[in-house]
Amino acid sequence: MMTNTIRIGFAAAALLIAPLAAQAADIPRGSYKAPAYVAPAYASWTGFYLGLTAGYGWGKSNWDLPAVALSPKGALAGGTVGYNFQTGTWVWGLEADMSWSGMKGSATCAPGASSCESKLNWLATGRGRLGYAGFNNWLPYLTGGAAYGGVKAGNSAFGEASASRFGWTAGVGVEYAMWSNWSVKAEYLYVDLGKFNCGASCTGGAASDVTFKTNIVRAGLNYRF
Repeated sequence: MMTNTIRIGFAAAALLIAPLAAQAADIPRGSYKAPAYVAPAYASWTGFYLGLTAGYGWGKSNWDLPAVALSPKGALAGGTVGYNFQTGTWVWGLEADMSWSGMKGSATCAPGASSCESKLNWLATGRGRLGYAGFNNWLPYLTGGAAYGGVKAGNSAFGEASASRFGWTAGVGVEYAMWSNWSVKAEYLYVDLGKFNCGASCTGGAASDVTFKTNIVRAGLNYRF
């Protein structure tokens, strides 16, 4: 008797559970969507770094005698060393670089048919940098400081003279941190190397002042330690 009662109870439970299970099977399941990948922010810009740069420059070189305005232009390439210190989202840095330069410009001198030429053989800068690290791995920055360059001026009728000139530079840039130690940058600099007297090499006798000012755009690759 007890056995029949238990069997009847199981049968009744099975009849009640079957329709509930069927309804549960018909309930639609929510689709699972993986969260979007977000690149981790760069941990810190603090530290030393070494780098390479390459770019292009164009500018003006004015002569007093003969009165001629030249437009030197050409490629530049060199190396960089620097140090950054980050406080919060602000990055303070010092950077020095030295580049070979192929910048030059020439024109026919007046009077006569001789050719006047101005060149920049090399350029070095020592600058401060102030950047804002509030855009994940991006670091926009302002930069400025001293410039030192090898300027050469010559007249095909008389000869040429060269001088190492101190000046100043200022510009803007943006750097992007890749992986753990590497970063790339794009930068604009304005450089004013003042003027020097090329004397008889430019005029054949009288003194002549030659100025050299240039705009530079360049890209760089840095390795951080």
